[in-house]
Amino acid sequence: MKSNFVCSECGYTSPKWMGKCPSCGEWNTFKEVKPVKSDTHIFERHPPISLQKIKSSEGERLKTNISEFDRVLGGGVVKGSLVLLGGEPGIGKSTLILQAAQNLAKEGVKVLYVSGEESPYQIKLRAKRMGADDEKILVLSEIDIEIIEEAANEMVPGLLIIDSIQSMYCSNVESGPGSVTQVKECTQRLLKIAKNGDMSIFVVGHVTKGGAIAGPRTLEHMVDTVLYLEGDRNYYFRILRAAKNRFGSTNEIGVFEMQEKGLKEIKDPSMLFLMGGDESTPGTSISCVLEGTRAFLVEIQALTSPTYYGYPQRVSGGIDSRRLSMLLAVVEKKLGFPVSNKDVFLNIVGGLKIEERACDLAVLASIASSLKGFRIPKKMLIIGEVGLTGEVRAVARLEKRIKEAEKLGFETAIIPKSRTKLTTSIELKEMSWVLNAIEYIKTKGR
Repeated sequence: MKSNFVCSECGYTSPKWMGKCPSCGEWNTFKEVKPVKSDTHIFERHPPISLQKIKSSEGERLKTNISEFDRVLGGGVVKGSLVLLGGEPGIGKSTLILQAAQNLAKEGVKVLYVSGEESPYQIKLRAKRMGADDEKILVLSEIDIEIIEEAANEMVPGLLIIDSIQSMYCSNVESGPGSVTQVKECTQRLLKIAKNGDMSIFVVGHVTKGGAIAGPRTLEHMVDTVLYLEGDRNYYFRILRAAKNRFGSTNEIGVFEMQEKGLKEIKDPSMLFLMGGDESTPGTSISCVLEGTRAFLVEIQALTSPTYYGYPQRVSGGIDSRRLSMLLAVVEKKLGFPVSNKDVFLNIVGGLKIEERACDLAVLASIASSLKGFRIPKKMLIIGEVGLTGEVRAVARLEKRIKEAEKLGFETAIIPKSRTKLTTSIELKEMSWVLNAIEYIKTKGR
């Protein structure tokens, strides 16, 4: 049979090699894939059956007793599901999986931990450091998917862990581990194991420089759930989010803190991203972001200084640099503060990355505060999207954000004009224009 060429980014197939993928537009992503003779049937063959006669036992879930983890999964691990966990090297993927395995083992669930990257002794050292030492956790150091399949069918564990899918190898495929064909074939074998029994499978996957799971794009389509563990390795917090979940919502996140003995759940993320002390400093403001369905407060810091290198620097940590450039244009045009001869540095405390625009007004306030030297009150919350004409636009779930600030003792909130009346103990100041908002903040600052 003639081989094809498959794009490693989107899975587009072509009978000949191409420099640029016509589907996703990426360059030099086509890899030669030789046909694999294997059983393509994932499920055991059964005649059609009425929907009413199908048992609902597959809805049962295994509780890991890590509430942040269970929340993201939709209430626990569904029996017979295939879960893919991705993240950068060293971010804590194996640590989180091993913690979940330990908790399940305590509940009597047999766990088979298969590693293609570590020896059993190395896994033992990590487990000992975390306090995960249970006789129901069985360790296998192997990369051959056929041997792993035999071991799983013989032991029938409640949870099978594969760390990592890029290290697995199938003898039917004429390519090395980690190739597009190998990853796809090994995942299909694991999917068949999961769907024909009550065995849940966790698969650990590495990510590319762009943040996507390494391997073919079809990998994410094959599994039931795709989780990403994110965070800056220079900081101690981690965020777990679901990019896909057939058994729950993708609007949930879990927040963890990396400690010596593993990942610790953070029940109140707002306290994690707020600075200590009783006094604020010029260039600092507080806003509220939504990550999934959870609201938590973040500290935004800005620093401005005269330009000495001809071209002003624009350095942004945690916010898109193009968004910062747009907001700086609003600062100069609508507020009348010249920034064309200023270096501007922006940072979200804790290394958090913000994509939503509800923090626009807080960013502007921090920049204005740094430029003019006034302090924004520590107990003042600033929320609002900023438009190009200088208007303050409404944001989603405003009441949820206000309640989070109220819980932490905030006294004042600068918010967009609201159509609904908000019931809160916080003094609300509704603003329609950026200029009015900054002038009010200056009168309250020092």
